[in-house]
Amino acid sequence: MTTATATRPATATPETPRRNTKRRYGPGTLTVATWVLAILFVFPLLWMILTAFKQESDAYTDPPKLFFKPTFDQISGVLKGDFLPYLGNSAFVTIISTLLVLLLGIPAAYALSLAPVKGTKNALSFFLSTKMLPIVAAIIPLYVISQNTNLLDTVWALIILYTAMNLPLAIWMMRSFFMEVPGEMIEAARIDGANLPTLLRKIIMPVVAPGVAATALICVIFSWTEFFYAVNLTAARAGTVPVFLVGFITSEGLYWAQLSAAALLASLPVMIVGWFAQNHLVRGLSMGAVK
Repeated sequence: MTTATATRPATATPETPRRNTKRRYGPGTLTVATWVLAILFVFPLLWMILTAFKQESDAYTDPPKLFFKPTFDQISGVLKGDFLPYLGNSAFVTIISTLLVLLLGIPAAYALSLAPVKGTKNALSFFLSTKMLPIVAAIIPLYVISQNTNLLDTVWALIILYTAMNLPLAIWMMRSFFMEVPGEMIEAARIDGANLPTLLRKIIMPVVAPGVAATALICVIFSWTEFFYAVNLTAARAGTVPVFLVGFITSEGLYWAQLSAAALLASLPVMIVGWFAQNHLVRGLSMGAVK
């Protein structure tokens, strides 16, 4: 006996509605949000620049004046004052301390990255631990040492301190850049008979140059803007630009227009250096980000 099986017609199953994969926010919205954030970050700088070209009476108005007659009186007054000696001290201290950091930090970074020895991790931990000491806890011993060695109120005291302050950070940064150098390139150079100075100058430095430039720029910014050491270890001869700016804080109040003009002149060298070195800075900080 044969059993006939009836074939049931296939029923169409309703398709599951697809999710809307379109982005909620288009590129126009993201662009506007980016511009708003950029304006918020840059607004204090723009306001400082506007105030630097105002008269003191216009700088104190409430609400603030957005439309005014620009004047160079404040900038001219700052330049005719004692600003240039302070600017010279800052430039000398920043340049010399940054060069010393690079001179000491490049061999140290090479040794800790491409030629590690026993105790390398301990050395790295020691460098990092020096940044954990509060500056306030060390200022009195540093003041006494500077006074006993006749370095008080001299640029050389600041050069030594800024070098010691930036060296650990520079070594850690440049070590990460040196570790990106291909080992095969170094081995090939050694086989060809290159000694250590030649290896550093002709093989390694061209590869890590953007990272070294980024490290140098960060050291320049930290040295130029440092205030605590300068205000406590200098008086009349070796004062730097941040110390000069404090002079605008008087018992009569703040001179906003003069202070903004002095701050603009103090910030201008770093902004110019950063503008010309921005390509090296971006390349250096992004080294190792893409494999």
